[in-house]
Amino acid sequence: MKNKDQLPISPHLQIYKPQLTSVLSIAHRITGFCLSLTIPLYLIWIGCIFLGNSAYSFFINLCSTTFFDLVFIIMVYGFSYHMLNGIRHIFWDFGYGISIKFSSVSGVIIIISSTIIAIFFGFKVIS
Repeated sequence: MKNKDQLPISPHLQIYKPQLTSVLSIAHRITGFCLSLTIPLYLIWIGCIFLGNSAYSFFINLCSTTFFDLVFIIMVYGFSYHMLNGIRHIFWDFGYGISIKFSSVSGVIIIISSTIIAIFFGFKVIS
C-alpha cells in the first residue's frame, strides 16, 4: 500500500481544457440560481396587483426604466437558456443525443435559440 504522500494529486480545473458541454452545464446551474433570485420581483409584482392601481402604476413606472429593461432581457435570456438546456437534459435522461457530436451541436443550437428568444421577447417586452 502506498503512503499518502506518494499518491498522485487529483487534477483540478486548471488542468482540464474547458469543453462546450462542461461550460453549458456550469451556465445551466448559474442561470438556475440567478432565476431563483428573481422570485422577489415576481412577488412584488403580484403584491402590487393586489394593492390596487396606484401601487401597480408605481411598479410599472419603476420597471419602465432602462435598468429594468436590461434586467428583463437578461431574465428572458436566462429563462430561455435554462428551459432549452433542461429539455436537452431530459432527452439525455432517456438516452437520446448522448454522443459527443450531438451534444456539441445541440449546445450550439441552444445558445443560438436562447439568444434569438431573448432578442425577440426581451425587446417585445420593453417596447
